[in-house]
Amino acid sequence: MSVTLHTTLGDIKVEIFCESVPKTAENFLALCASGYYDSSPFHRLIPKFMIQTGAPASPTPPDNPKGGKSIWGGAFDDEIRPALRHSQRGILSMANKGPGTNGSQFFITLDKAPHLDGLNTVFGRVIGDEALAVLARMDAAAVDKKNRPVDKMRIERVTVHANPLAQGAG
Repeated sequence: MSVTLHTTLGDIKVEIFCESVPKTAENFLALCASGYYDSSPFHRLIPKFMIQTGAPASPTPPDNPKGGKSIWGGAFDDEIRPALRHSQRGILSMANKGPGTNGSQFFITLDKAPHLDGLNTVFGRVIGDEALAVLARMDAAAVDKKNRPVDKMRIERVTVHANPLAQGAG
């Protein structure tokens, strides 16, 4: 299963680990398919570490999103899998405020981040050289004192490729 995040800096294709983390995958894919992530800003960028997105496009205050809900209306539990690690650039992982606080926000690693293993649910990885080149451009972007990109970056839209949820698989 894969999706393409069409961003203002280029396309990022990602593989989703549906079998390993089914609840997280269901949440992410359903939000993608519903258009929830369309126009969502990349609101946090820590160079050589990660870039975060996934909150609604019109948060209060603008471009400083703090919220975001799961498809179930609130937070959901972690699906920590020891085999899924923050071991390289391009790992997709749920952003949270502690155990069981996953919603819609996620981040993509810009380097190894082993200190997050066991704390954040890994649910996918960036695939392809072009997508990794987009991450390199994001990583090189200027940020302000609050780790917000100076030049705004957004997910413009998301394409879901062969979504088994939409096909009624089961």
